[in-house]
Amino acid sequence: MANRKIKLSEEELIRALRAREKIAIEALYDMYSSSLNGIIFRIVQHEEIAEDLLQETFVKIWNSFPSFDSEKGRLFTWMSNIARNLSIDKVRSKDFRNNSKNQDIDNTVNFVDEQRNTSLNPDTMGVKELISKLKPEQKTLLDLVYFKGYTHVEAAEELGLPLGTVKTRLRMSIIMLRKYFN
Repeated sequence: MANRKIKLSEEELIRALRAREKIAIEALYDMYSSSLNGIIFRIVQHEEIAEDLLQETFVKIWNSFPSFDSEKGRLFTWMSNIARNLSIDKVRSKDFRNNSKNQDIDNTVNFVDEQRNTSLNPDTMGVKELISKLKPEQKTLLDLVYFKGYTHVEAAEELGLPLGTVKTRLRMSIIMLRKYFN
């Protein structure tokens, strides 16, 4: 009996949440955790982050429940909007974007290999060798833009350079790589 899930009607659940009863948060979790986790995971695409956001969602639901108005909509719709908004805020956050970009070239290549089930090796293709012939500032820019996913504007901000300089250096790097590649 210890593994039995708590299930209440929506009206009973709302009543228990308004009364701040312990059974309310347990029922809320048992009844809605998998659905809310699905919403969150579809947005953030990382299991650990989704689990953290699910917990944060339940805390926010509990703390902001007095603002819930059953006249305006169903409980699940209100909760799914909280989960969705927290997830979108997380994806838009600077630390999330930086963590997504801060993979070194080996991790990026391995990730691509796993996604495509291929075994492209930059060493055997000679890409690393070609890039090593470039100037240090060109190597840094190529790494940021092509391997870490920075936009030209983000790379300019990261390196403290004017946008035009970044674009010119990238163009020159590509021209040099074409010469080496051919």
